[in-house]
Amino acid sequence: MAPEGSVDSQEAVIDRALQAWRQGDCTLEPQWFVHRINPSLALTPAGSTAAQEGAELAEQRVNGLVVVSQTCDIVRACQERPYLEVCPLVQVSDEALQQIERGRRPAFAFLPQLAGRQLVADLDRTMTVEKAMVLCWSRVPGCASDPEVRAFAQALARKRARFAFPDDFNHWARKLQGRLAEKHDRDSPEGRALRALREIRVQASPTWEGGAVTVMFFFIRHDVDSEFEGAPWQNFLAAWLKLLPANTRFTADGQISTLDELTASDYVHSDPLDLDHLSPS
Repeated sequence: MAPEGSVDSQEAVIDRALQAWRQGDCTLEPQWFVHRINPSLALTPAGSTAAQEGAELAEQRVNGLVVVSQTCDIVRACQERPYLEVCPLVQVSDEALQQIERGRRPAFAFLPQLAGRQLVADLDRTMTVEKAMVLCWSRVPGCASDPEVRAFAQALARKRARFAFPDDFNHWARKLQGRLAEKHDRDSPEGRALRALREIRVQASPTWEGGAVTVMFFFIRHDVDSEFEGAPWQNFLAAWLKLLPANTRFTADGQISTLDELTASDYVHSDPLDLDHLSPS
């Protein structure tokens, strides 16, 4: 057995502490977030302050940190995997919080257990810390259930894996984008229909590089939307597809379905449409 106070015993303390931590867990004590800058061309207020002091590392006080490393990596022994990835927690407005919860602002991730504080993860900034830092932190879960944990992991994946649709497709779809964004929160049949959608996915046939492309829009409903059972979904679908103008390269088609009704092939060969981030021009 390693003697008391040895490096081995200290690492064992760290490893025991890590067993309680999961992806999405937070520390809410104010922290310093650090990033590297080019002192001759600083782009942020924190960077400008650091540049004035002749430093290459900029520090900014943040409301806390959220761990974004995968849980399987968090609990690995600190000798094998000594690092954790963390993102800063930032406070946002009520409107922004709602948009982030819906997945419409992929630069941020929603943490249900911090919603009352209006704190979200800023995914544009990631910092590496050594695992011994957990000994300095009080653990606050950001997610409390398997669905919340899964949604947070999906937000992290979406940030890195969003499909880059062609620019001419973005231009072609901008009117649809505007309509769905405008009507989503309305107390109207169309607004309620849009809130009953789980996601919108897009599939190109034969390929996005083709000279003539058929674009299939899958409007995927939540499995449980009793308020809209028997609703005129085909009327909504026709109205949405009419927002896509005649085009020499793209032809639109569409389908309303649940996940159970969508084939596995259609799902894996399509990409989620991030309406909030289509090019406006």
